Amino acid sequence: MTIKFGTDGWRAVISDEFTFANVRHVAQAIAEVLLENAAGAAAAPLVVVGFDTRFLSDRYAIAVSEVLAGNGLRVALARADAPTPAVSYAIPQMQAVGGVMITASHNPPRYNGIKLKSRHGGSAATADTDRVEARLAANLAAGRAPALLPLEDAQAQGLVDRFDPFPAYADHLRTLIDFDVIGRAGLSVVVDAMYGTGRGYLCNLLRAAGARALEIRGEMNPGFNGIHPEPIARYLGPLMELTPTGGHHLGLATDGDADRIGAVGPTGRFIDPHCIMTLALRYLVEERGLTGAVIKTVSTTQMLNRLAARYGLPLHETPVGFNHIGDLMLAGDMLIGGEESGGISIKGHIPEGDGVLMGLLMAEMVAYYGKSPEQMLADVMAEVGAFEYARHDFHVKPFDKKTLVAQLVARAPAQLAGLALASINTRDGVKYLMSDDSWLLIRPSGTEPVLRVYAEAHTLETVNALLEEGSRLANGARA
Repeated sequence: MTIKFGTDGWRAVISDEFTFANVRHVAQAIAEVLLENAAGAAAAPLVVVGFDTRFLSDRYAIAVSEVLAGNGLRVALARADAPTPAVSYAIPQMQAVGGVMITASHNPPRYNGIKLKSRHGGSAATADTDRVEARLAANLAAGRAPALLPLEDAQAQGLVDRFDPFPAYADHLRTLIDFDVIGRAGLSVVVDAMYGTGRGYLCNLLRAAGARALEIRGEMNPGFNGIHPEPIARYLGPLMELTPTGGHHLGLATDGDADRIGAVGPTGRFIDPHCIMTLALRYLVEERGLTGAVIKTVSTTQMLNRLAARYGLPLHETPVGFNHIGDLMLAGDMLIGGEESGGISIKGHIPEGDGVLMGLLMAEMVAYYGKSPEQMLADVMAEVGAFEYARHDFHVKPFDKKTLVAQLVARAPAQLAGLALASINTRDGVKYLMSDDSWLLIRPSGTEPVLRVYAEAHTLETVNALLEEGSRLANGARA
């Protein structure tokens, strides 16, 4: 068994590699690392454990809790499925040494996974996940079985307590979102939970703010009704059809564990995370008067670069994965950080992408301006230029990433889609930046056997041309 933590945890197919036996072995390695990190603590360290709506996630969370308790750790175990950001917020709020979230996030229903969280609530440092992998390998090689304390016994001994993460999390979000602005606008919002853990959370918070909120796909369905719980246009048909009807001002969608956001305007247009983050940056600076660094991954829009330059704000570009953004959030003064996939956070929040938070911020922006997302986008693009974006994913057999990158750099053309190549960076895959701020990125996924090809340009025609050239370059490099 070879278990590796990717950009945001370990994910595997349920009943194939993601089994109770393997989960317990991983939990044992996590327990040992957390105990080392908390060496010298006066009391038994506390660990927060949460889970999503996937098949057996609640049982896997119990199995993890039993192993943590068997190692003498105290555990705060969520009473029901909850968003990753709500569970993550509970970690610093409860002064825990870390957390474990059972989820495969936006992955297909056959997957489950483990996200390891730091004491700050963000993703665990790579050094810690490397240590977990090393401990796991050593334990398996030595034939050591995980320590285990059955749940009832652990509860009787005070080592495991069940808790509800919603109240403290909701109170915190009220410090970041102006509920009064939302309430005065009389908004009508459709919320698509995509059968994930955002169910109840975002809808109830919008109602608490005074909005009319209608939730769809909020029932428990561990198979996600056959869809990938990823808030992209391909999987948001019901939301895109419903939002333009009935006088709704906004549609919002969260992924399987609610750390990602997608939106739909009243025309039925999908509002992707590039646009959400751009609108949020403009609003936070121009209306709230906030400052700080802008952090984005290599796969995220150049609109942020142009706005940051306009506002005189520092901008950092990272590899894909919110863990890289989280590291910079902890290191300095950050205003907003996010990635193309919809994980976004803002100043004052934990270093974690949060679809619930960003859904509320979208509602606040629509309420404040009295404009649709489509109108707000037209305004910002009139300032920074029009941008279009698309991504193609290709399922592939395993390949060597270093070889791919070397080939793509060596074969870099002088032009792509008729645009002059300005620079290349290999921060994560290979990104070709053109002279007009258009770009093409080719990179392997960190969580799936997938090769991703991304493009952004000023017209959809150019985007499609860049994607075609990207596919050709990628296939040639793997040949």
